Amino acid sequence: MQLKLGNAPCSWGVEMPNEATNPQWEKVLDECHLAGYKGIELGPVGYFPENPDILGEALSKRDLTLTAGVVFRPFHDKSAWDNVLDGAHRTFSALSAHGAKTGVLIDSIASERALTAGRPNEARRLDKSDWQSMVSRVETIAKIGQEEYGLDIALHGHAAGFIEYQDEIESVLEMIDEKYLSLCIDTGHCLYAGFDPIDFYQKYQDRTHYLHFKDIDPKVKDYVIANRVNFYDAISQGLFCNLGTGLCRFDALFETLQATEFKGWSTIEQECDPLSGRTLLDAKLNHQYLNDVIRGMKI
Repeated sequence: MQLKLGNAPCSWGVEMPNEATNPQWEKVLDECHLAGYKGIELGPVGYFPENPDILGEALSKRDLTLTAGVVFRPFHDKSAWDNVLDGAHRTFSALSAHGAKTGVLIDSIASERALTAGRPNEARRLDKSDWQSMVSRVETIAKIGQEEYGLDIALHGHAAGFIEYQDEIESVLEMIDEKYLSLCIDTGHCLYAGFDPIDFYQKYQDRTHYLHFKDIDPKVKDYVIANRVNFYDAISQGLFCNLGTGLCRFDALFETLQATEFKGWSTIEQECDPLSGRTLLDAKLNHQYLNDVIRGMKI
């Protein structure tokens, strides 16, 4: 296993590029470096400087590599196509400018699905026509990323979007040729959606090119699902906990990755309250925990 560990701006509470609560982008890079990481994701396009000279110098100064970027846009909304295209081209351009190889596609949060996140039997699903239309948009963006920018484009299931549950993710994978679309498995979103990320990886190991490491607090999960808490409110209540303190069996996952000789970057994501004051500490603890797991393996 040649697993390289990076982090992402969402671990500093950065979900949108211009939120008033966002930390300064230089602080995120500083803390990522201080916590021991060698890579970081782009985050929401527009948060880091889009001038490649400015960002490139900042990354180099901190010995950081740009690892990947996420197009987190409403693929489910046909009226938002210009928004999706804007996010895709700007993200892919930034990745290409900095030598990153992976673009990740996520159907962003829909207000009605945020109310049923984590409850597959209650969530409204798209009808056949709307589903096919959304998948067509995903396929178009995947082809743009691969054919125009030379990127590996991966699908990421995400809580509160319309591609959240295992059957939804698998349907997209079946409908789009794997030469255009690979898979990014997020351990936390799998667990929140009710399926096991290790089993999912074993089923799709050849198509899984990228990983997001996230953990779920079982008590918070049970509470927010039972009380139908909005997904964003669930995050602020501590749904995503430090790695190794929740539901994800990282030791078993890493043994599986080792057995399949997984190679490449993976990214720690711990969506959090940006005002928590714990971002550097949490980044260090998560880095230390995963390295301890790796050192403890019989390789």
